[in-house]
Amino acid sequence: MRSTTRVLVLLLGFVLATVLGVAISAGGSPNPPFTGATLKHPAAPPDFALRDQHGEVVRLSAQRGKAVLLTFLYTHCPDVCPLTAANLNTALAQLGRARSTVRVLAVSVDPKGDTPASVDGFIRSHRLRPQFHYLTGTKQTLRSVWRAYRVQAVPQGEAGVDHTLYTLLIDPAGKARVLFDVQARPAAIAHDVRIVLS
Repeated sequence: MRSTTRVLVLLLGFVLATVLGVAISAGGSPNPPFTGATLKHPAAPPDFALRDQHGEVVRLSAQRGKAVLLTFLYTHCPDVCPLTAANLNTALAQLGRARSTVRVLAVSVDPKGDTPASVDGFIRSHRLRPQFHYLTGTKQTLRSVWRAYRVQAVPQGEAGVDHTLYTLLIDPAGKARVLFDVQARPAAIAHDVRIVLS
């Protein structure tokens, strides 16, 4: 199957440096020993408010006290979006009881295709945990979030959406700490979440 999602992982250093004004290291920093790409100078990412699959308004700044895994997906994606969702869901499972203090915020990159029915189907088919919030909104509202996070989302007709995909780990103080690409494994994600929760 031909991939319909072009993952723009090579631009991630630029993305976060631009969004947050931070430098990114490749890991290996002795303190703390994150597995993912570490943001050397943590800063609060742009705030936003979107509705989740339950119709509840979820505001990023209201997640203080919790670790947040922020990513960008669409429900009809045939490859990397389901993989990313599955990896984040598995990371939640690996966190055990600690997952009660973790939120996954998946921002839609397909305002037309991510209908309530398709979002519900995506959540059910992938057995996503209650900590997983799939966030949708109008095209204008979502575009403002994409712009703030330097996410490109380009509809390709029946072929899907070409979009930027990464996962940002935000600590309980509301600061971005780690950047994961699509190859990040659940164990690595869970490891870094435990660090920011400690």
